[in-house]
Amino acid sequence: MTKYIFITGGVVSGLGKGIAAASLGLILKSRGYKVINQKFDPYLNIDPGTMNPYQHGEVFVTDDGAETDLDLGHYERFTDATLSQSSNTTAGRVYLSVLTKEREGGFHGGTVQVIPNITEEILRRMLLSTEETGADVIITEIGGTVGDIESLPFIEAIRQIKYKVGEENCCYIHLTLIPYMKKSGELKTKPTQHSVKELQELGIKADVIMLRTEQPIDISTRERLAAFCNVDSSCIIQNLNAKSIYEVPLQMEKEGLGNAVCKVLGLKNNETHLEDWSVMVDRFNNPKHKVTIALVGKYIGLHDAYLSVVESLVHGGIHNQTEVEIDWVDAEELTDDAAAKNRLKNADGIIVPGGFGDRGIEGMITAAKYARTHKVPYFGICLGMQIQVIEYARNVAGLKDANSTEINKKTPFPVIDLMPDQNGKILGGTLRLGKFECTVAKGTLTEKAYGTKTIWERHRHRYEFNNQYREQLKAAGLIIAGVNPERDLVEVVECPDHPWMVGGQFHPEFKSRPNKAGPLFRDFIAATLKTK
Repeated sequence: MTKYIFITGGVVSGLGKGIAAASLGLILKSRGYKVINQKFDPYLNIDPGTMNPYQHGEVFVTDDGAETDLDLGHYERFTDATLSQSSNTTAGRVYLSVLTKEREGGFHGGTVQVIPNITEEILRRMLLSTEETGADVIITEIGGTVGDIESLPFIEAIRQIKYKVGEENCCYIHLTLIPYMKKSGELKTKPTQHSVKELQELGIKADVIMLRTEQPIDISTRERLAAFCNVDSSCIIQNLNAKSIYEVPLQMEKEGLGNAVCKVLGLKNNETHLEDWSVMVDRFNNPKHKVTIALVGKYIGLHDAYLSVVESLVHGGIHNQTEVEIDWVDAEELTDDAAAKNRLKNADGIIVPGGFGDRGIEGMITAAKYARTHKVPYFGICLGMQIQVIEYARNVAGLKDANSTEINKKTPFPVIDLMPDQNGKILGGTLRLGKFECTVAKGTLTEKAYGTKTIWERHRHRYEFNNQYREQLKAAGLIIAGVNPERDLVEVVECPDHPWMVGGQFHPEFKSRPNKAGPLFRDFIAATLKTK
């Protein structure tokens, strides 16, 4: 029988439920169980695809083209799973499904209500991963904080699920904050007690309580919480601040999280094998080198907007035993060549990640020019690849005022243009999404990185390299390093006579792992070490 674990949050938001869920997934996987993580978000958007990154952070994309919450990135990076459309559900998606069914007469004239109709749809989606994957354990994170109005149908659904699958097959983990009062030197447990009480009033008894804390929790505090919250003291798990998110699974295993969950669910408590993960963490903690990477973007006010990119740079650093320091550069600061030289002079490498809209574009182009002319390793991702093409067209191929039609619809040289099948589409869920094939050219940096001529990477974009300018740009020296064979779309470009300047239309950060860095991130960091 599949086992179900539900992780809720209390007291405050932003405690790291996603990292906790991913860590537990890794712990159980290391014990030989097939684990799938999923996230249920209470907001009414269908998905985060149309949300401003400052509102929600990055949008993570799965192989099958789902635009999802960034926590799915944590799940995939920790458990090395390949998640899908069913791995992230929002309240908006639930309500849309129910109301569409109502409009089609699916309820035969009956009244549509939150209970049972909305909760039944939530339950159906919670159980869907079991049917699709045959997993031993499904870990479900419930977004938001217990007590939020919008999350009540989800809490009710996870209360009901134990009657469908059996109480012995459900484990409820509640993650809360234990504040530390510096003045008195005390850890305060009262907020956790109130949060657990509120959860109980909604019909759910926590089996495991995870405590986010800055200070170690002593035995008396554990016992007091166990008594007041009606759990075994072995199921009080402290979640201390860690140097790296990748240390959290090791901390959680040491704290006994795996043992506690196996006990609650009646799972065989197999031996844990986290040796490879420990080696990776040790490499992270003991680097031999250090590089500074300038991340030139437009959403740098919220670092989570580039979460997967930053983590993938860390992965590349781990592989090369290198500490990667990120220098966050607002593209709008790079007003001209002099400003770029002054701001980027200390960068060992420059990365321009994805984004939408015209803000900061000229600054990014200036950054690409600086990287090309000063022989600084450059990595362009999605928009960053398009920036590389625009800069090369303007300053090498002689196509003055070349641009993307996303930025300037009247540009005389639209080297980046809207894909024909994207005209007139609504915004949500209509980009080129998911994994696509790319044929890599021989002798390129890209072939060296991947070691194969066929690769599959994930996409999220609407504009594309304009093939009308392919031959002209190739004649000017631009290297077409990768092409989608199905539609003859340019996927990768490289700059000649440069130590390492690569732009990919895809998003390789979505498939990078801490113990298996994405090939382009691995080689990008290696290139910065050589040219440092």
